[in-house]
Amino acid sequence: MSDRLVKLYNLPEPVPYLKKLAAEGITVRRARAYEKFLVVEWVRKTFDLAWAGECDVAFSNQPVSCFIATQRGSILGFACYDSTFKNFFGPMGIAEEYRRRRIGSALLLECLHSISANGYAYAVIGAAGRAEEFYSQVIDSIEIKGSYPGVYTDRLKDI
Repeated sequence: MSDRLVKLYNLPEPVPYLKKLAAEGITVRRARAYEKFLVVEWVRKTFDLAWAGECDVAFSNQPVSCFIATQRGSILGFACYDSTFKNFFGPMGIAEEYRRRRIGSALLLECLHSISANGYAYAVIGAAGRAEEFYSQVIDSIEIKGSYPGVYTDRLKDI
């Protein structure tokens, strides 16, 4: 699960994805501070405790560095940046029944454009793993050679 490097100065725009999703009644937006506990708990239940911890940290940033996809008041997916490390994208997850609808593409691009707006020219996708094919379809990124296991060493076991 190597890290990937992304050029932020040549990103596709998220607008086409956002418009398509909006036509389906799906909204992609920055999470709001008052939603922290709902979002973090959804991430914990849907994915795992480690991602919930990273999501929690995203709510400490100003502005909040977590985007969510919603439909009629329900969370469908989330994506964070600047959680475990500055200028790192991730984690990101979409509820299984909503995958392959380009929600992840919209969330990814919203986060990467936000990182770019913070003045960065490049971003890192931490431990891309199984999602490498997804990333290559949406953005131009390259593997960072020698980055496995990278910054994710000596991980605590779940209790």
